[in-house]
Amino acid sequence: METTFRFLDTKPIELNRRQLVKGLAAGYVIALTGCVENKALGRQQLLMVSEAQMTQLSASAWTQINQQKKVSTNKTLNTRLQTVGRKIVTAANLQNQPWEFTVFQGKEANAFVLPGGKVGFYEGIFQRMENDDQLATVMGHETAHVTARHSAERYSQNMAGGLAMQAAQVGLQSANVSNPAGIAAILGAGLQFGVLLPYSRTHELEADRLGVNYMQ
Repeated sequence: METTFRFLDTKPIELNRRQLVKGLAAGYVIALTGCVENKALGRQQLLMVSEAQMTQLSASAWTQINQQKKVSTNKTLNTRLQTVGRKIVTAANLQNQPWEFTVFQGKEANAFVLPGGKVGFYEGIFQRMENDDQLATVMGHETAHVTARHSAERYSQNMAGGLAMQAAQVGLQSANVSNPAGIAAILGAGLQFGVLLPYSRTHELEADRLGVNYMQ
C-alpha cells in the first residue's frame, strides 16, 4: 500500500507503509534512548543532558540576568527570601549545593529557581504576598521544578525533536524516497503534539505537589 504526501509546491512524496515506518522509527529510537527514572516524580523522564550541563547553562543565563537587571537594595526583602528560601531548600534535600538568593528591582510579579542554585525574585511579587507562608509556597513550587529536573526534561525534548528529524531523514534517504525533508516535517509536527506540548501542564502539577511537601 502506498501513501502520497504533498507539501506546498514540492513534488509529491510516494512511499509505502514499510518505508514510512522505517523513517519514523529511526527518529523515535534516538529520541527515546535517554529515558531514566525520576524517583521524586515516580515516572520516567527523557533526559539527554546532565545536571552539570544544565548548571552551566543556568550559570550563563544567571550572568545575563544580572547584567540586565538591577539588584534590589531592600534589605528586608532580601532577608525574607534567604530565610524562607533556605528552609525550602533544606526540605527539598538540596542544601548540599551552593545557593544564591537575589531580589531584583521591578514591578514584575515574577520568580524563578534555576538548576545550580540560582534564585531570583522580583520586588513586585512581594507586593502580592501577604506573609512568608505565601513566599514559601512560591519558593517551594519553583524549587520543585529543579528537584523534578523539568528544565533538563524540556531541554531534552527539544534536543530529541531535532535528532529525530535528522534520523528520519537518514532513514528515508536510505529507502530512496524523494524529498525526505518533507516527510521528516511530519515527524516534527508529531513531536510538537506528541512529546513537547503535553508536558507543560504536567510539570506545573508536579511542581505543585512537590512544593506542598516541602512546606510540611
